[in-house]
Amino acid sequence: METDDTGNRLRFQLELEFVQCLANPNYLNFLAQRGYFKDKSFVNYLKYLLYWKEPEYAKYLKYPQCLHMLELLQYEHFRKELVNAQCAKFIDEQQILHWQHYSRKRMRLQQTLAEQQQQNNTSVK
Repeated sequence: METDDTGNRLRFQLELEFVQCLANPNYLNFLAQRGYFKDKSFVNYLKYLLYWKEPEYAKYLKYPQCLHMLELLQYEHFRKELVNAQCAKFIDEQQILHWQHYSRKRMRLQQTLAEQQQQNNTSVK
């Protein structure tokens, strides 16, 4: 029984790590250039990994954009385009822009909340 638990835990960790690697467009380009996306069993494995979209599993992900990539990898056209390094570079740049926008938006929100708290504290006195 204990070996089953250990095996399940190891499988969970390996699949978690692999799914998160899918957030890296350069890794996807690497896989595409080596023909992994042409292998039917590998494509089926990507389909199997869609269970990570379920909240009970997704809560363990540090890089949620990997779920979007996993979804896109279900499409043959997307898998074929990843062979092109320019495609991977474009995706990488878009992820950085998204992250920068999110960071700025979050910072503005925190500043606004801090200002509101300060106003509330001054008006209470």
